[in-house]
Amino acid sequence: MTKSPPLGELGRGETLPDHLPKSPVGIFRAWFDDAQARKLQPNPNAMTIATIDPDGRPSARVVLCKGMADDYVVFYTNYQGRKGRALEAHPRAAVVFHWDQFDRQVRIEGPVVRSPAGESDAYFHSRRWESRVGAWASDQTEPIESREALINKVRHTADRLGVDLAAAVGGQPIEIDRPPHWGGYRLWFERVELWCGGIGRVHDRAAWSRSLSPAADGFKPGHWSSTRLQP
Repeated sequence: MTKSPPLGELGRGETLPDHLPKSPVGIFRAWFDDAQARKLQPNPNAMTIATIDPDGRPSARVVLCKGMADDYVVFYTNYQGRKGRALEAHPRAAVVFHWDQFDRQVRIEGPVVRSPAGESDAYFHSRRWESRVGAWASDQTEPIESREALINKVRHTADRLGVDLAAAVGGQPIEIDRPPHWGGYRLWFERVELWCGGIGRVHDRAAWSRSLSPAADGFKPGHWSSTRLQP
């Protein structure tokens, strides 16, 4: 039989501030940076993203957060894959960051817009050459007959792009432009929930929400409102 913790222990462990800050972004950024600095898991910037397909079916997968601003997080993908098609049909998403070693979790919900082309270009050129060739070669989510066929497709794509494989493997700079079907998305913060694990599953949870009005560069955010939540 599992022994219940004494009531005096239930409040121990990390908690959110007694007086919740006006914005959740400062705590989120601190947790994100802490996970990056301590490197206690291979991809501390991993987040699960859920979308809704054009036919209304939900779908979730793990992607990497490649940027964070005061109002949104950034991730990159193939615009023509299942995820991209879902976001074109229903431009909203929900993501979850879960750092199990820290007993911390962040949930974000909001509208999604494509990143500016210049931002996508800059990130694409920062990637390894193999990843850039792969972005051109892969028709993401579409069927293919075998692993061998996929590798051959990547090789043929490298030839078509004029990639000197010997030079690339040797570390020479390789110029490959970003394909038009690949780029970034910005998920804007409309609702953010922060979670700290607690003894006896008496977790500490709080949620912030705000309105977002369409604007030329994405959205104009309103003021945050916050509340604590029962676990």
